[in-house]
Amino acid sequence: MRWIRSQELAWESRWSLPTGLITLVAVAMLVASAIVIGQVSGDGEAELLRSANEHASAVTLSSLLQAIGFVLLVAPLYFLFRATAARSNKVRYQLVGLVVAAPLFFAVSSVLNATATNQAADAFAAGEAKSTLTAEEATEECRSDLKDKGKKEFGEEFDAGPNPSADCVHTKVADDEATNALSEASTRGLATGFGLGGRLGLAVALVYSCLWAMRVGLLSRFWGSLGMALGVAALLLLVQFVLIWFLYFALLLIGRIPGGRPPAWAAGEAIPWPTPGEKAAAELAGPDGLPEDEDGFTPEDGDRGRPEDDGEGAPGERRKRKQRD
Repeated sequence: MRWIRSQELAWESRWSLPTGLITLVAVAMLVASAIVIGQVSGDGEAELLRSANEHASAVTLSSLLQAIGFVLLVAPLYFLFRATAARSNKVRYQLVGLVVAAPLFFAVSSVLNATATNQAADAFAAGEAKSTLTAEEATEECRSDLKDKGKKEFGEEFDAGPNPSADCVHTKVADDEATNALSEASTRGLATGFGLGGRLGLAVALVYSCLWAMRVGLLSRFWGSLGMALGVAALLLLVQFVLIWFLYFALLLIGRIPGGRPPAWAAGEAIPWPTPGEKAAAELAGPDGLPEDEDGFTPEDGDRGRPEDDGEGAPGERRKRKQRD
């Protein structure tokens, strides 16, 4: 058992720094992908596809950066899962496949989604997209919007021409065409499926790994709990917030966290964090682990060494006065 532990510690020592650096690169690539795709913007689906058609290279580059970033996240997720499993035989090692597959699913989804977006943008720009919303239906929706928003707000939203109502009808029909173009793109369904699988997998991987890493003492209670919360956030399409936890874990691996790593890393075995009740009891305990009273004495001390109380004041007060005399 000791030999296996030393082998695991040697493996962690060898791969800790490379894994931390890989994680930092992954975070940087995912941030860069978000910056690149920022060139594509618009208020509705139609404007977004027009912008995507104008910046097709940005869509492609962003997806590639995102895919590489997600692939690199396999390293920290596997590292944490392996280190946790090495310190507790209760960890289900069969889930390592899910830990590895989740970011890979995200990577595939990124590429497929970019392909679908470019296909839809080309079809929309070429006038090949068809709307299932008739002009009469669009007019009725616009009348309802005018009634709900009021003339001023309605006019500010649809101000492309002298007639806001006509602009509203044109915009709604165009947005419906863009939506249909996206849904009819050949890789759209696969992109959605891989994206859902990636979110589910990442949520389970983070929640499970962070829970057990916190139990064996590899992560503090704060960062373990935050990792689990961000895993749930990934399931709710808030994947970008997970980068906060990965940035912390990268700094932990390369030894840049104030106070150093938790002791379970160096020990090679589980060192669970004390509960709040245990921590409070430890602070009240004396040198022998027995609770101290307000004077710093434990029950085993009895009256030994206590200052005498002669009834004329606080214990030891009379003795101090005599010594001064």
